[in-house]
Amino acid sequence: MPSERLPALLQEVRSCTLCASELPLGPRPVLQVPKHTRILIVGREPGTKVHATGIPFNDPSGDRLRTWMGIDREIFYDASRIALLPMAFCYPGRGKGGDLPPPRRCAETWRTRLLAQLDEIELTIALGQYAVGWHLSEEHGTLTRVMKRWRETTPELVPMPHPSPRNNRWL
Repeated sequence: MPSERLPALLQEVRSCTLCASELPLGPRPVLQVPKHTRILIVGREPGTKVHATGIPFNDPSGDRLRTWMGIDREIFYDASRIALLPMAFCYPGRGKGGDLPPPRRCAETWRTRLLAQLDEIELTIALGQYAVGWHLSEEHGTLTRVMKRWRETTPELVPMPHPSPRNNRWL
């Protein structure tokens, strides 16, 4: 659907209710997808704080990510510089060990259509196993292996651990 217009597509995404019956806080798609940007950051899905504010990465994970990147909130949220596209756009609820994984239905419904609109992306930063798994085929191996070899295999895509405080042991 290359002829699809981004503003209409974003309106459709923001009105999405596909998973409404499964979402404990209801649907509230959170993303930042401008047409003209060169950096794309992909991650999991919004947590409760992001759901409440409607601002992507407006939580401790976002604070850590901005520190890692060496940029402030002003640059991070400048849509002319950075697109923020989670694997799912709404908070999925809580499971045994933390938030539930992003519902596949969201990515399967919207991701390819949105990415087709972002034809100026030069660098993608993929955070965590779900984003890395979507953007790299399984032939690249585990997240740890991918992160060790990314310069050789995918220099335009930088795989990183998710900046969640839950990853402190891994980091």
